[in-house]
Amino acid sequence: MNSSRREEPVLITSAAPSYEDQLAARRRRYALMMSLRIPCIVLAVLFAKIWWLALALVLLSVPLPWMAVLIANDRPPRKAETPRGVERRAIGGTR
Repeated sequence: MNSSRREEPVLITSAAPSYEDQLAARRRRYALMMSLRIPCIVLAVLFAKIWWLALALVLLSVPLPWMAVLIANDRPPRKAETPRGVERRAIGGTR
């Protein structure tokens, strides 16, 4: 075979990503956001003597699960397609 050919196909349509691809991307975003919560709580425990910093880290970690769920459940908007118009033709000749 020709070595200059690409291994990946070229995208020639404007089709949306498949449902499985969208779901995988949303799962990755959810896992990333939820994994940010653990370091916040651990750092809050480590900085317990600096009360304002520990409180800020705890307060930062509180809305993360809620935001992660909202972002993970948000699907990309559907493309707005303009409907094709229907041509009206006179029956039995032109008028």
